[in-house]
Amino acid sequence: MKDARSRGVSHRWKVLGVGVAANASFAAAFSGLPAAAIWIRSDYRIDTGALGLVLGMLGLGIVLSELPWGALTDRWGDRRVLLTGLGSTAAALLAMTLWCVPVATHVPGTHALEAGFLAIGLLGGSVNGASGRAVMAWFGPGERGLAMSIRQTAVPAGAGVGALMLPALAARGGFAWVYGMLAAMCMLSAILTMRWVREPDEPVSGDAARVRPREVQRARSPLSSARVWRMVAGIAALCVPQVAVISFASVFLHDFGHAGSVAIGAALVAVQLGAACMRIWSGRWTDRHGNRNAYLRACALLSVALFALLAAMTMLFAHASRIAHAFPAPGGEHVVPIVFMALFVLLVSGGVAASAWHGVAFTELATLAGGGRVGTALAMGNTGAFMAFWISPSAIPMVLSASGWPAVWLGASACAALAWPAFAGASRPSDTVRTAVADSHKSKGKTKVEAAC
Repeated sequence: MKDARSRGVSHRWKVLGVGVAANASFAAAFSGLPAAAIWIRSDYRIDTGALGLVLGMLGLGIVLSELPWGALTDRWGDRRVLLTGLGSTAAALLAMTLWCVPVATHVPGTHALEAGFLAIGLLGGSVNGASGRAVMAWFGPGERGLAMSIRQTAVPAGAGVGALMLPALAARGGFAWVYGMLAAMCMLSAILTMRWVREPDEPVSGDAARVRPREVQRARSPLSSARVWRMVAGIAALCVPQVAVISFASVFLHDFGHAGSVAIGAALVAVQLGAACMRIWSGRWTDRHGNRNAYLRACALLSVALFALLAAMTMLFAHASRIAHAFPAPGGEHVVPIVFMALFVLLVSGGVAASAWHGVAFTELATLAGGGRVGTALAMGNTGAFMAFWISPSAIPMVLSASGWPAVWLGASACAALAWPAFAGASRPSDTVRTAVADSHKSKGKTKVEAAC
């Protein structure tokens, strides 16, 4: 009896590892491909407006598919959905390797590229709700914040890998290597899913997070919960500044700051690594203190301040550059680099603040939904998030063309401000997190007694 229980406890970390691998594989695509935006623009011979539409197709595909995948996960289970989604995403990437790569004699049209990116989003959106539901089923209430945050670190970690590798592959080997690498990552995650993802033998820590498929219809749908929808709205609003950095930081630093590839890569990797560290820390910290909503509101306010400062610093950088060019003076050549370093630090800090909250937010969202509808609730949150990934890349070039980069960063600050009241009204901590933490402490005592068997 003791051996069986210990195997079950240790197996949850394998399930979490698969969730991390699956999310990292897809994150390398939807966040790594925008990091290669400059090479997409040049190799496919499109302008910045068309580039925004192409990148927006990734988000649109996820927006359209998240809820169907989430409902299917609640009915089919995590394993079948993960295998189907990862396998089909790998197939779509291999198809792009064969038929949608620019070569000297042929450059695929914009419509073909948009269709390929849309297919990646439609199929890859399966991993988000399915992997999150598996983690919620295997971890107890008082440790889900940490587990879900670790799973969510796969997004910036995978994006960091994509930001580091995909631009180099695009520049040196072409997009056949880009799509081939992403397909290989998806196939590896599918193999790990086949090996390790399975249903727990019994609810973890006495919690009813795992509901059998035939019982799903009796569970209350989160689609009818106003509190869940407020949380989804906050997630969507706070994703806008994150998307602005992920999708257009490379273009901003290259076109506006005249930065080289090393500085651009360093900024993107710093954002993703900083976000990964903050997600792990915040998951553990909010598990201990039962203050998920307070943490979410703090992230929103910090993002408001940092992006407003970034807008101001962008205007200062442009002014300093004009003054230095028009009226050169002794020592004046040091002013522009100093202002650029401040610009760089604010861009990275804002990107981290706008990306550090996902694990906490999705844990709270799943807790609000309750057992039986976790897949649907997580899909709702991801739909809101990827609405931002769809709309923002298309809207930012228009704002940029009309008003410049300061307006882009002010818009990001305004969207972060909208998240604060949404998180403030989404739930009462005493109703969700603190109750879960108390239940977890009770279950730990019970587990110690059972382990003596």
